[in-house]
Amino acid sequence: MIDPVELTQDLIRCPSVTPEEGGALDLLQRTLEGLDFTVERVTFSEEGTADVENLYARLGEGSPNLCFAGHTDVVPVGDAASWSSDPFAAEIRDNVLYGRGAADMKGAIAAFVAAAAEFTQARRGGFGGAISLLITGDEEGPSINGTRKLLKWIEDRGEKLDLCIVGEPTNPNELGEMIKIGRRGSLNGWLTVRGVQGHSAYPQLADNPIHRTVKMLDAIASEPMDAGSEHFQPTSLQITTIDVGNPATNVTPASCSARFNVRFNDLHSSEDVIAWLHERLDRFGSDYTLEVAVTGESFLCPPTAIAETLADAVEEVTGRRPELGTTGGTSDARFIKDHCPVCEFGLISQTMHKVDERTAVADLRTLARIYRALLDRVFPA
Repeated sequence: MIDPVELTQDLIRCPSVTPEEGGALDLLQRTLEGLDFTVERVTFSEEGTADVENLYARLGEGSPNLCFAGHTDVVPVGDAASWSSDPFAAEIRDNVLYGRGAADMKGAIAAFVAAAAEFTQARRGGFGGAISLLITGDEEGPSINGTRKLLKWIEDRGEKLDLCIVGEPTNPNELGEMIKIGRRGSLNGWLTVRGVQGHSAYPQLADNPIHRTVKMLDAIASEPMDAGSEHFQPTSLQITTIDVGNPATNVTPASCSARFNVRFNDLHSSEDVIAWLHERLDRFGSDYTLEVAVTGESFLCPPTAIAETLADAVEEVTGRRPELGTTGGTSDARFIKDHCPVCEFGLISQTMHKVDERTAVADLRTLARIYRALLDRVFPA
């Protein structure tokens, strides 16, 4: 048997800040092999990015193959002196476990491994399918050498994932509040507006690009793109910076740049959003450049099959029927949804990426019980 709290502590003590493996995958490999999983490590590379180690483990044959997807990489700790204890010490105080990755998402990985250990021990005669884990070290990074490539690697081997749970921290305040069945798309825009540099006392001899930039940003930020959809909140556009780099008080600049982020729902594709942006920006002339990077399209996995089965498991353990939501940022579910039905459920999200990231010890044990209840439903005795 595996204690999810102790395993979470051991994982936190592996300093696996993206893209470093930090010993976390080594620990998981030893643990899973001890449970008779076949474990393979795969490293992916791409020019201009760091090499990233990934792990795929499988126990059992046939269908369904229920996959747990997660990441052992964590974000940097920031100012370590601001933490109440060493971010990688995994201290427990007042029944709360502190450490980078406690919520996002080493705790969920440990809970699933503990649930799988208990389940497979109870089903020594087999369970009529397969349990697998897809663990990347690139979710908090550029997401180039991680889940997307590992999914193709699995597919190229002739293996198929039938259902997938992603262990992201989906609950806003209490365990059992929310299962994610989709995510908004994300688009980053870099706007550069060109003008003519000049003396601020002679504006008629120049063209101040700041004035047009402000009007252009107001046009895309003040006018809502939509009112939301059945499962999604309204599309949101947030301006993140405006830059001129002008140290002089009597000179108007030659150009002005701004950045913004759009989180768009399932009413739009990224192409729709880009067209919407250009239509509004073009009202103020064509002397601008808009560069766009799309980090993910919006998607929705219909609230059937795996999401409802998981909701039943959550309700059995917590007595609470979780909401099926789509809030938050992006996750690797955006890649997995092209291969099989996927939903997300993990710990409470309040402290992820923060100083003193933490999770209640009781929540780790409850999450393991929920994952065990899910396994029992996917593979009925």
